[in-house]
Amino acid sequence: MVDKAVLAALVAFAVAAALTPLAARFAKRIGAVDELKERGLAQRAVPLLGGLAIFGGALVAGVLFLPDNERTEGILAAAALITLVGAIDDVFDLHPGIKLLGQIAAAIVLVTSGVEVDAFTFPFVHRVELGDFGGPLTVLALVALMNIVNFSDGVDGLAAGVCAIAALAFSIIAFDLGRDTAGILAAIICGAALGFLIFNFHPAQVFMGDCGAMLLGLLLGAAIIEGSLKTNALIALIGPLVVLAVPFLDTSFVVAKRLKYRRVPWRGDSNHFHHRFHRMGFSQTRTVLYLYAWTFVMAGLAVALRFIPYSESSGELNTGWAILMGALLLGGVAASIYLIYVLEILKLRRLRAWQMRRADPDTSEHQIDEQVERELETGEFRSLA
Repeated sequence: MVDKAVLAALVAFAVAAALTPLAARFAKRIGAVDELKERGLAQRAVPLLGGLAIFGGALVAGVLFLPDNERTEGILAAAALITLVGAIDDVFDLHPGIKLLGQIAAAIVLVTSGVEVDAFTFPFVHRVELGDFGGPLTVLALVALMNIVNFSDGVDGLAAGVCAIAALAFSIIAFDLGRDTAGILAAIICGAALGFLIFNFHPAQVFMGDCGAMLLGLLLGAAIIEGSLKTNALIALIGPLVVLAVPFLDTSFVVAKRLKYRRVPWRGDSNHFHHRFHRMGFSQTRTVLYLYAWTFVMAGLAVALRFIPYSESSGELNTGWAILMGALLLGGVAASIYLIYVLEILKLRRLRAWQMRRADPDTSEHQIDEQVERELETGEFRSLA
């Protein structure tokens, strides 16, 4: 089955790579172009609708390599629906409420085809039965994931690369759990995202648009549900949260800040991680590579959580392996702290201290702290380059 997954990923990669230039030309012809925005990092207008190529890669590979059953039909139908909704939004800029209805409809298609979580295993609590709440909660989770990926799509190559890394991790975990179909689906997602990434890495020739971001979020959700959440493995719930920690944290911080300042959560701003790195003087390429590395570390932790024998079948901890697993988890947390705290706060503070004391040698530590806190609070500060 692993060989089949590799072949499926290669087919998805090839089809997506072949279709992406065609999607870009089509987008230009119909005027689906992302114009320069004040909050954006692009330096020129870039065509949208790259998600059509991702869908094409996933569709061809899915038809060829996924089993012909109700679940597969539901996944492909939901993928087609959300791609259509996103493409219309890329061309006509739909009202957020209408786009949300489209996301809910696509999620319902998945749930009604059997891609639904009715129970999951949670560490120390073990199996949790959802009963009648399974369907609505699955729809809610799928909609949330679609928006998380969509929110993170703000710099060349970021969403495609992060989703490819995440899909690779989910594929490995799914195969180890005996969920072959989910493993193949995740491999297809990885291949299609990488095929598109050839033309989306900085400087991007095409953007995936909402049609691509929401599609990747939906497909990742389907792979997670079929690959881990329906199992009794302790990684079932923790794995997805660890693998997707970067977009989860990014979206959480951004939405929290928007709510704090009484802004609507879906209105874009420049407070995402990639915007903050850019304001600190990072190039787009360096920013994306840092975020790739962060995602790769977290994905590696999730895979290690599945493969390292830190506990016996009886539930007792294996001391040596448990210490190793703990050290890896601490390493992941340390990497997260480094990127969120050191890069964003300490580097800013060092430069501001130098600038303020050059202007006024009597500047106090308290004044420096106040200035840094004010800039981080508003998200508005000049480059650190």
